[in-house]
Amino acid sequence: MTNFNGNILEENTILSIENRGYNYGDALFETIKVSFGKILFWEDHYFRLMASMRIMRMEIPMNFTMEYLEEQILATLHSNELLKASARVKLLVHRNEGGLYTPNTNDVSFIISVKPIQDDFYLFQDHFYEVDLFKDYYVSPSLLSTLKTNNKVLNVVGSIYAKENSLHNCLVLNTNKHVIEALNGNVFVVKGNVIKTAPISDGCLKGVMRKQLIDIIKSIPDYEIVEDSISPFELQKADEIFITNAIVGIQPVSKYRKKVYVSQVSKNLLQKLNVKIRLN
Repeated sequence: MTNFNGNILEENTILSIENRGYNYGDALFETIKVSFGKILFWEDHYFRLMASMRIMRMEIPMNFTMEYLEEQILATLHSNELLKASARVKLLVHRNEGGLYTPNTNDVSFIISVKPIQDDFYLFQDHFYEVDLFKDYYVSPSLLSTLKTNNKVLNVVGSIYAKENSLHNCLVLNTNKHVIEALNGNVFVVKGNVIKTAPISDGCLKGVMRKQLIDIIKSIPDYEIVEDSISPFELQKADEIFITNAIVGIQPVSKYRKKVYVSQVSKNLLQKLNVKIRLN
């Protein structure tokens, strides 16, 4: 069952072929983890969505409050019997159909879909995980590149490249040849007690989990967080690399080319992340 503008519908409900998300990528989405009815980091997801809608010049409906959308997510979970389980929620907002590149309206509709997932909290991922650079296409840094739109063709092609080369993931470069993110999350590079992640100005996604980790690292006296451009040459000198997103939490990287990494810092941060969830 999916939720379309507050109405619970069968999952196979067909959208119009004139849907602007389908035709022009004129849509935004949030991927959210919910554990037993608790929406993790909901406030951060909500405010990112509102900020993104403003950047996309979408009209924000008066009823699009944090409380209203939370109610709609929980109603969708209830209709799918997932309130007492863990789930992956996708909240998608698209501009209403009409027009070509220039829309006839800036009004929006929303769709909420849910799928069950196994892990209630974030588990330490200790399996082998190899990455490399994806250099076929580059991200041009701008405010638009920081948004979660449904125009993710670079991520799709990059994921196919990773699969063809027996990789678990790839790291994405911007047009200045700086490492900005992975195909499915933000990247952190550890060297000594310094943990570095790409700044938003380099074009990386303004990730919700990225924000959580930055806040956690700032609270630990032993570590220093730096938001600065990451050169590919830094990767082979690093002690650790890990990838973050809202569903997995923290994914340590085991290998990049000939370099093999430890995962002590990521394990420590994961423990603190789960404590933060329990306390909130």
